Amino acid sequence: MNEDRTNPTVKSADRALAVVEFVAGKGSASFTEILEALRLPRSSAHGLLNTLCSAGWLDHNAANRQYSLGLRAWQVGQMYTGHQTLANVAKPVMDQLSISLGETVQLALLDGVENVYIAISQASSGMRLGSSVGMRLLAHATGIGKALLSMLEPEDAQQRLSSVALPRLTAKTVTDVKALEGLVAQAKANGFALDDEEYLDGCRCVAVPLTSEAGGGMNAALSVTMPTVRTDEEWPGSILRPLTGAAQEIRALLGVREPGIALPAALVKAS
Repeated sequence: MNEDRTNPTVKSADRALAVVEFVAGKGSASFTEILEALRLPRSSAHGLLNTLCSAGWLDHNAANRQYSLGLRAWQVGQMYTGHQTLANVAKPVMDQLSISLGETVQLALLDGVENVYIAISQASSGMRLGSSVGMRLLAHATGIGKALLSMLEPEDAQQRLSSVALPRLTAKTVTDVKALEGLVAQAKANGFALDDEEYLDGCRCVAVPLTSEAGGGMNAALSVTMPTVRTDEEWPGSILRPLTGAAQEIRALLGVREPGIALPAALVKAS
């Protein structure tokens, strides 16, 4: 196991990850095989393996003295597979929406107080954003972030927003937790969330919840981002209808029913 890293790392975490990867690659391995292959110090190896077993990352068969992957590793793998399935199913619909609107369409999950982007469709004439697949952006300053926060219990959203410093990115960025709680509650009531130049000057975003943990197995949201100069007098309503239609199409393709995700209030009134 190579521990000569350019960036500083936690040695115990490096070793734990190396053990999980080694066992995954072999299918199963004995204590001696793990010790020798990874050159672990015997004095700490037992404790490390016991910790991984207690946490569910490894299982130990006392009969043959073999270690194999535990349930926790399988659960994490299933979550990753779910993310990939969602992105793969959503991407063609997102591409079509992006082409029809000429704007950028994004799909994200929530991790703490950050959006994690898992798919992005960029039209040739669309606004070039700094986000990319795998990138994290702060939820409080983005429409898709507020849509994701609106899917949480209010206490959970409040706790997350209160746990970190919320930087001001533009003159319109809302950083007061109470004010943000109000915006998140409004997004929940309306069925959509907005970013009106809160993350980037000259940039607006409309976002809707896509799937929930109860329905699709994860909280995900879909957004359309565009230059402010290209928004019309009907914005966000002019974007909400095609965006909501795309979200409904993706849910249908996934075979997911989301009774807890309401149709945006603006569309209900218009229908």
